[in-house]
Amino acid sequence: MRVIPPVVFFIFCMTPAFLIAQHVKMLQRGTATSIRGLSVVNDKIIWATGTNGTVGRSADSGNTWKWMRVKGFEKTDFRAIEAFDAATAIIMGIGEPAYILKTNDGGKSWKVVFEDRRKGMFLDAMAFWNEQSGIVIGDPLDEKLFIARTFDGGDTWQGLPGQNYPVAQQGEALFAASGTNIRPLSKQEACFVTGGTVSRLFIRNKMIALPLVQGKATTGANSIAVYNNRKQKPAKHMVVVGGDFEADTVAAQNCAISQDGGNTWKAPEIPPQGYRSCVEFITKKRLVTCGTTGVDISEDGGMRWKLISNEGFHVCRKAKNGKMIFLAGKDGRIAKLVW
Repeated sequence: MRVIPPVVFFIFCMTPAFLIAQHVKMLQRGTATSIRGLSVVNDKIIWATGTNGTVGRSADSGNTWKWMRVKGFEKTDFRAIEAFDAATAIIMGIGEPAYILKTNDGGKSWKVVFEDRRKGMFLDAMAFWNEQSGIVIGDPLDEKLFIARTFDGGDTWQGLPGQNYPVAQQGEALFAASGTNIRPLSKQEACFVTGGTVSRLFIRNKMIALPLVQGKATTGANSIAVYNNRKQKPAKHMVVVGGDFEADTVAAQNCAISQDGGNTWKAPEIPPQGYRSCVEFITKKRLVTCGTTGVDISEDGGMRWKLISNEGFHVCRKAKNGKMIFLAGKDGRIAKLVW
């Protein structure tokens, strides 16, 4: 009888656990709500928003949820949310009209803090640097992308001076796919990505072409992730995902990586397996991305991706103060990433 060396035996015994360690665990599904807004405050407190004026909140790591419909906004599609604790959250309704609402009592009451009824007004994403400073971005109006800022925790919002709005090319817009096509780049700066006929990265007055599929209204960048190690000012490592959501199984030109603050980009060696609407850094090298055809992870900064689930999701977010990663999508899907 052959004796198996202890080290080999240990590796053999551990292999099955490793293979099943990385997976998506479904927490909830089966409602008519499509969820695109997700904010994970910490490993316990999670907020989510979606269609039909729906807002959800969990205080136990997503195991149970309190769902509500914002009174007077039952037909509004809330596609982005920023939550700061169990009581305070800001939600973005896309348009027409476009709204931003805030609660300070866990969703019992909501206050309209921004409203724009102009024809064509459509908000796409929202991001915050801290509990006071935030930014919201929207599709072009009169060929200029809309941007508004808050400096008082979302209580009031101000648009940029007219001459400071970025100019969009014909057919260029943003996707309200996961609320993550705009991200903080440093303590004062933000960056965002566009799609459509062209796909570009915007950093203040600098516009950089992205090597993603483009040329149609359904193509281009959907999400950008920025790794901030708090030493680089601004951050240098970026990953962009997107593709064509009308051809969501096609993996060509759906991801790009930059190591120099967006100045140059390269394609991954093994891309995510299809159109992806959201990407998120977990650690310096580990990322997760999701879309309508599945969930992929990378362990090398975005150069090689591995499909871990065929379940479709719109958004994936890591806890701002914690380690857990949650996902959400259509049919009321809420899940967590298990390692």
